[in-house]
Amino acid sequence: MPRWEPDARERLVGAALMLFSEQGYDDTTVAQIAERAGLTKSTFHRHFPDKRDVLAAGQATLSKLLAEGIADAPADASPLDAVAEGLRRAAAAFRPEIAAQITAVVATSTELQERAALKQVGMAAAMAEALVARGVPDPVARLAAEMGSLALKAGFAEWAPNADKKDIGALMTEHLERLRKSAAQL
Repeated sequence: MPRWEPDARERLVGAALMLFSEQGYDDTTVAQIAERAGLTKSTFHRHFPDKRDVLAAGQATLSKLLAEGIADAPADASPLDAVAEGLRRAAAAFRPEIAAQITAVVATSTELQERAALKQVGMAAAMAEALVARGVPDPVARLAAEMGSLALKAGFAEWAPNADKKDIGALMTEHLERLRKSAAQL
């Protein structure tokens, strides 16, 4: 087995998703994931602290894209319009070929559902920080970021079952607009 594989991280994610789907999250070991990917257990641990983190592999990328989209929004954009730019930017990172698998695997485990909730918290924090950096007051930034997080979650839930037929960026921004209209009724 070669020491270095250029696509090791992606292979590990793919192997983990297949095994989680075939035999369940709880019954899958790190050793099995590494073997299925054609890699070693130590290679797995160079990429992920444990098997839970395989499903959160894209969180850092999503948080970065959300923040970049917000930062690059027009200077006169409202906080929610800036969040919409972040959601559109992050849409590029979603992978239709694994969306339904991730959703199905997460639904089988309370541990994974808790991890998914923490992932949402992290992305909301990234959006809030980007909004504050634009000069948005902290409470407004946090509220806009939470609305963005809810829109991301709702958009993903609608998109994942038919990811190859829908535009996740459009779905997330549609959900954000619904939230904006709902908030106006408060």
